[in-house]
Amino acid sequence: MGRRELEKGIHKDLAGEMTYGGYLQLDKILDAQHPHSKPPHHDEMLFIIQHQVAELWMKLMLHELEATIGFMQQDELDRCFKILSRVKHVQAQMFNQWAVLETLTPSEYLQFRDTLGHASGIQSHQFRKLEFLLGNKAKDYLSVYAHDQKVYQELKRALDSPSLYEEFLLLLHRQGFDLPEEVIDRDWSVPREGHPRVIDVFKTIYSQPQKHWDAYDMAEKLVDLEENFQLWRFRHVKTVERIIGYRMGTGGSSGVDFLRKGLDQRLFPELLDVRTEL
Repeated sequence: MGRRELEKGIHKDLAGEMTYGGYLQLDKILDAQHPHSKPPHHDEMLFIIQHQVAELWMKLMLHELEATIGFMQQDELDRCFKILSRVKHVQAQMFNQWAVLETLTPSEYLQFRDTLGHASGIQSHQFRKLEFLLGNKAKDYLSVYAHDQKVYQELKRALDSPSLYEEFLLLLHRQGFDLPEEVIDRDWSVPREGHPRVIDVFKTIYSQPQKHWDAYDMAEKLVDLEENFQLWRFRHVKTVERIIGYRMGTGGSSGVDFLRKGLDQRLFPELLDVRTEL
């Protein structure tokens, strides 16, 4: 068997130097898994890491989507395209990692489920902010975060600001597309419904893609974003159904039935409705 020697140029005296572990703060990350079951149940480590990794991916998605919104506000659609392509790959990672959690059987999960108390994914403030940025506004969810005013105010700002899709509509309006006043000047915290004149705008864009290429490309990237988000939701439903069946969720929700309702939510309605009109 071949053997790879340690090359002479590799740095070994790292005292006082920036190291891999130091740069990534691995001491904090790798010391953040603390099972609550007593004695520690083997599979609780999987459950903890699965959710921590999901939160890290969501942090990156928020970072990227907020940058996208910033570029839209500056009318720089071209700078959004690579970012949204990256988000699409992050979504694929989040979708595929459900397969790891699905190795957890019902009997294994029940060995430590009670240690969660009322802790639940429904309390994830990053996921809630992600939903707000994608336009799924729901003011009543803020009450879940009343115990943490810093998080509450962060989510309130996201709730009261235009979503990613709404920023796109505002950009189209600045470009001269005929969008109604009630679409471009509204209470952003209120969920929006599809509007026929917005469908007409996208019908123009889709009918003449070469003339409106950037808007056309952005529209398709948003369709990708919504489809992948809903696929992630569906995989979540099926994973929970597989592991706990129709038990009540630890956070007090109805569990699978509650999660399944999310599959009916539409983020960018006109982008789908226009397909029927073309």
